Amino acid sequence: MNPSIATHPAPKSSPDCLLLYCRGGFEKECAAEIIDHALALGVGGYVKAKPDSGYVVFVPNDPKTMAAARRLRWADLIFARQLIFASGPLTELPPEDRVTPLLEQARGLAQRFSDCWLETADTNAAKELSVFVRKFAVPFRKALEREALLGGSKTLRLHVFFLDSATAYVGVADPHHAAPWPMGIPRLKAPRSAPSRSTLKLEEAFLVFVADPEQDLKPAMTAVDLGAAPGGWTWQLVRRHLRTTAIDNGPLDPALLDTGIVEHLRVDGFRYRPPKPVDWLVCDMVEQPARIAALVAEWLAQGHCRQAIFNLKLPMKKRYEEVRRCREIIAARLDKAGIDYRLAFKQLYHDRAEITGYLALDRR
Repeated sequence: MNPSIATHPAPKSSPDCLLLYCRGGFEKECAAEIIDHALALGVGGYVKAKPDSGYVVFVPNDPKTMAAARRLRWADLIFARQLIFASGPLTELPPEDRVTPLLEQARGLAQRFSDCWLETADTNAAKELSVFVRKFAVPFRKALEREALLGGSKTLRLHVFFLDSATAYVGVADPHHAAPWPMGIPRLKAPRSAPSRSTLKLEEAFLVFVADPEQDLKPAMTAVDLGAAPGGWTWQLVRRHLRTTAIDNGPLDPALLDTGIVEHLRVDGFRYRPPKPVDWLVCDMVEQPARIAALVAEWLAQGHCRQAIFNLKLPMKKRYEEVRRCREIIAARLDKAGIDYRLAFKQLYHDRAEITGYLALDRR
């Protein structure tokens, strides 16, 4: 499949690098992925990635190729929480006036911005820095407003990414093709009535992958949850009033069964098939990624479901390679069946050392 590629609006002056936020410990995977995607667009370059830093910087060999790099989309990247077209970093920001040099850098990127997000990496080392950033955000936003640099929903969003109080990257993102949350993190609260915190993985997956919840998550739709116990993912389906078959040999939260729209079957998740097609398959079974990929592909190939969200538990080594292997397994099965489909992977904030996949029949 060839996913559609969006072109980002051209800034007043081109940034000189790509800044990607990621989970700490996954810098290597994020770096390898951005190199692959950039090369596919004819953009050669190198990465700067420090282990456990929570971010990666990609620098094109030829600054003129940044125009081609603007075709990259955050949604097409697995390990990047956010994709910023940046310049910098600015260093030795003066404590008495950090605002002025940051404003000057911002003016070189666009005439106006839809919003401004001041951010740090999502690491323990950056937690103290976040206190400074919150305090600095007030005078900096006032300065942007005073200079008439904020306003317009169709304009680029300004990002200032602090490495420390004296060092920052300044960049832009197209709000239509970037993560809609500061730091690329949706701040979800674990519901008290949910059986497990894993419920947040599926909630976040719906936010990331489902473009039209009113169409794709209608009440009375049907779903199967493979590896359901104790019921964290089933809880999200029930919350949306989907009639759900929960598959697991372990116990399910009795409150889910009391809803009247959940059936619990203690059978093998790899062998079970529904008596008739369902709208959704969700799967959070602890198993080798390749087996899960093959299983989900088989469900779609045989017409057992229309859409699927599934979790892949990645190995400690060669994690990016394993994801590509799973993609190939799914593609081979569905291409053989002659099925048009949409496939996307994302390492969600609530995934930890996992990634989430989304597979659906292509209805375009």
